[in-house]
Amino acid sequence: MTLLPFDDRDGWLWLDGSLVPWRDARLHVLSHGLHYASAVFEGERAYSGNIFRLRDHSRRLIESGRILSFEIPYSEDEIDAASNAVLKANGLTDGYVRPIAWRGSEQLAVSATGTSIHLAIGAWPWPSYFGAERMQGIRVGQAEWRRPPPNTAPIKAKASGLYMIASLAKVKAEQEGYSDALLLDWRGLVAETTGANIFFVMNGELHTPIPDCFLDGITRRSVISLAKRNQMKVVERQIQESDLARATEVFLAGTAAEVTAVREIGPHRYTPGPITETLMKDYDSLVQLSPEQVARVVAPA
Repeated sequence: MTLLPFDDRDGWLWLDGSLVPWRDARLHVLSHGLHYASAVFEGERAYSGNIFRLRDHSRRLIESGRILSFEIPYSEDEIDAASNAVLKANGLTDGYVRPIAWRGSEQLAVSATGTSIHLAIGAWPWPSYFGAERMQGIRVGQAEWRRPPPNTAPIKAKASGLYMIASLAKVKAEQEGYSDALLLDWRGLVAETTGANIFFVMNGELHTPIPDCFLDGITRRSVISLAKRNQMKVVERQIQESDLARATEVFLAGTAAEVTAVREIGPHRYTPGPITETLMKDYDSLVQLSPEQVARVVAPA
């Protein structure tokens, strides 16, 4: 697939209340969100014309803004409608949807109380994040960067500033030949990868870190619901780096990654197996359901 630059392509974006041609969607270079990371966003996927768990994403977007002390001037219903409108305007039934809200350019200082709040939503085709490696397993390096303690960052918000650490870790991982990187937290406990939550199969049980310093992902919660429906025991706990040697299967869960097997984390090797395969297939089936059907399978976020 030919990669197009994001600033120069045909299509439509939703910006501050209306659809605008893709190339005309602009913000000022002195926008507060650009300089001070006063921005929040969501990553969503559409399947067969339905944006998976759209309401949960719109709700989290609004709450993320509130955590950063600003109110997005649109309701959940309005954001849902705008997301569907931009998907339709771009002729997509399957693809990626990106809402982002940020503080504007009225004031450029650490204080941002005098700024307006903007909302934009884009949508574009995006195939599987890891492609053919989803089941055979990706290689994951170990990042030098760590997730900060919860009293130093707004960890319950999907805030742009928190992704600087992920971006640094991802770039280095790719330079070293890995697909992703594992982040530990400030205590040295296993946290997540750069854009997805992580699960380990140990003694037939599904273990995953407690999300006390990173985002409790919507896909993460979907996978936990699917595992419990399959009578799998799910253990949310603090996971030591030494526990990596005990795992027999490892996989990632996230909107972009969906469910993706891991075959390597640093010196540790894993064989994607039946639990990963079951949850991958169940998740792939779940995202094809209607929103009403999805709601009967997974609990609200």
